[in-house]
Amino acid sequence: MNLTEQVEQALETIRPYLKADGGDVSVEEITSDGTVKLKLLGNCGSCPMSFMTMKSGIEQAIMKAVPEITSVVAVNMAEQD
Repeated sequence: MNLTEQVEQALETIRPYLKADGGDVSVEEITSDGTVKLKLLGNCGSCPMSFMTMKSGIEQAIMKAVPEITSVVAVNMAEQD
């Protein structure tokens, strides 16, 4: 199983929770230094809690399941004021 498949498998463990709130996430890129770049979809892209969702849900699930990943970032996350 390649790195992208491993990341997708990790995301499948939390997708039901994202979809229950009208959102989802897609893998845009995995860089050579182990950074996963994600795009938050649906409500996840505009939700004020998207930062917490990224850090406490998505990032933890990926980094726990795929030790080669060094960081997880959302390419379209709204800036928090």
